[in-house]
Amino acid sequence: MSERFVGIDWATRRARWHAVTPAGAVIDEGWTPADEGGLAMLVGHLGPDAVACLEMMSGAAWVRDQLAAAGWKVQIADARKAKAVGSLAAKTDKLDARVLAELVRRDLVPQVHVPTFADRELKERLGRRMHLVRLRTAAMNRAHGVLSQFGVTLAFKRLRGPDAEALLIERGIPEVWRRSIAEAVAVVTMLDARLIPLEKELRPLARADARVRLLVTIPGVADLLGLTIASEIGDISRFASARKLIGYSGLTPRVYQSGQKARTGKLSKTGSTMLRWAAIEAAQQAWRPSNPWHQLYVDVKQRCDGKGNPAKAAVARKVLIAAWHVLALQQPFSPSRPRGAAPVPASSSCVLAD
Repeated sequence: MSERFVGIDWATRRARWHAVTPAGAVIDEGWTPADEGGLAMLVGHLGPDAVACLEMMSGAAWVRDQLAAAGWKVQIADARKAKAVGSLAAKTDKLDARVLAELVRRDLVPQVHVPTFADRELKERLGRRMHLVRLRTAAMNRAHGVLSQFGVTLAFKRLRGPDAEALLIERGIPEVWRRSIAEAVAVVTMLDARLIPLEKELRPLARADARVRLLVTIPGVADLLGLTIASEIGDISRFASARKLIGYSGLTPRVYQSGQKARTGKLSKTGSTMLRWAAIEAAQQAWRPSNPWHQLYVDVKQRCDGKGNPAKAAVARKVLIAAWHVLALQQPFSPSRPRGAAPVPASSSCVLAD
């Protein structure tokens, strides 16, 4: 039987598929359940001699592994690039499956890097940590937000002290709002307890990684952030330049251009969420005068009417530029000469950091 080319548009409950011959003639198309049984049905219907393509999404690696075990060759396409190559006036699952089948038949699939199972396992553990840290930050911000309703500013550690209740009463915080603050503090305490064993597991992996030993020389990057950045980058040769790495992180501003006019907008946020988060976390230290990007942070913050997020985004891009260089050159971080009176570059425009 001749080889078949199959496009699969995977969704939560069911997947649309479209199969064609090497000449482009339609063999068949239809729906199958989006689970292990559905994939087995698809392989049984089309046979083992097939080349398939699906877009990168949550579970794409699992779908690839399942089909590969049945004898199929599977390519995973970059979703944005696939849509650009096969742009259509209408957007339906049926048309998406047809486009993917045509791309794989013509050998035009914009393939995306898929980590190994071991790398995906590490990324999942780091992603779990990121999720817990973000929840903890949200709870802390919630407590500060409640305090701000009464013009009170306190360090969060004061809210965790044994005299916190008395202190809040003294500052005039009513009971209902005190209970909201107590709930936020309890959430932070619970999340800290969940983070401790996880971070204990991850730290030996970070210290044993040669990439992390280079990345921690970058200001603001500690061992676990270094491991996060290293796991998201993978092989640095995937990125021909630091600009490519920044683009992958989604930290580049959108550019709107018409004729001779151009303006920058919010961050694209297309790419690795975890890499973007790690870079912004590292940028949190830029408020310190000893940080090599402190002046950049101050300049952007002043230009953006005191907003901190655009300044953090600008420093986060510098962190990734430094990460690319230390990994590509296999040399520790070395700060450049202090910034002079040069204007802040356009890439540091007033955009939201997260």
